[in-house]
Amino acid sequence: MKVTRDNLDQLAWDKQQGLIPAIVQDAITGILLMQAYMNKEALTQTLQTGKVTFYSRTRQSLWEKGETSGNTLHYKEIVADCDGDSLMVLATPSGPVCHTGAATCWEEGPQPGLSFLSELEGVIAYRQTTPSETSYTAKLLKRGPKYIAQKVGEEAVETALAAVAGDDQEFLNESADLIYHLLVLINSKGLTLNDVVSVLKARHD
Repeated sequence: MKVTRDNLDQLAWDKQQGLIPAIVQDAITGILLMQAYMNKEALTQTLQTGKVTFYSRTRQSLWEKGETSGNTLHYKEIVADCDGDSLMVLATPSGPVCHTGAATCWEEGPQPGLSFLSELEGVIAYRQTTPSETSYTAKLLKRGPKYIAQKVGEEAVETALAAVAGDDQEFLNESADLIYHLLVLINSKGLTLNDVVSVLKARHD
């Protein structure tokens, strides 16, 4: 169930003395960021302000994530599980989420494989703003979209040929080259992989 201000009373507040555990997930990468608790007031404030707010069991008061560090969580969507006693909060972080300075409270844990595409996209974006003479990515970006588009075309042909040839490892290598160059091209156009995903989601709907 998607949580809105109109259906808060449908949640199972009585199960844990007015508190519901809330797991925060990066709305773009899908990486799990942290877990805390919300009461009805914290959830209401989150929905109203757009900044994720929790209830501190230690201080027995509300706390907006990042109110002291500046590393806030910007709420995108909140959904409740089938029993209404647990929340999944989709949000975008403005900085490291864990109090240790790590990006996530599960920094050492396994991460979804596809989330590496977002990490790679971040590296490409960094090379756009902080070029290096030894970086192949920076050299590509310097040449501009027209040249990068040519590289994407070359990699697409090589990927197709590898697929027909039947060598799976070669096909995987060429596919990786194609995806990498496509990500660089997307960045050079001032767009993101999430923009592409939004188009795919719209088509799916």
